[in-house]
Amino acid sequence: MMNDIGTKVKIKLVSKIIPTDGELETYEMWLQGSFINKSGSYYLRYEEVQEDNTIRTTVKLTNDQAFIMRSGSVSMRLPLNVKQKENGHYDSMYGSLPLVTKTHQLSYEPIHENSQGRFYTQYDLIIDGTTVGNYTLEIQYSEVQ
Repeated sequence: MMNDIGTKVKIKLVSKIIPTDGELETYEMWLQGSFINKSGSYYLRYEEVQEDNTIRTTVKLTNDQAFIMRSGSVSMRLPLNVKQKENGHYDSMYGSLPLVTKTHQLSYEPIHENSQGRFYTQYDLIIDGTTVGNYTLEIQYSEVQ
């Protein structure tokens, strides 16, 4: 059983956003993080630094549902569920913004006894009843030897 520190992993994160009114945006990041197996639930934790601000992200991984939780200079809870739309929120210094996700695809594939794996999701992000874009997120991780 792993503790909360988890296994050190390197993470490749690819995010693609197609705004309803714009061009495809693609972001690719290589990060260090940790993989945690806690009571049969799987978590990836990593930190991003954007413009001198640190954002801590935890992704809870399953095949049916996932959660992306961010804290630090950004606070966000984004639930993903292929069976139904889910309510989340994004908090900033300007206030809280309710979000809705409509998940089209969600898969989690652990490989080699959890020392590496792949998480993939595609969802629409809805703000104030309007779809603002289609998002694709792929995370691949592998244990640091």
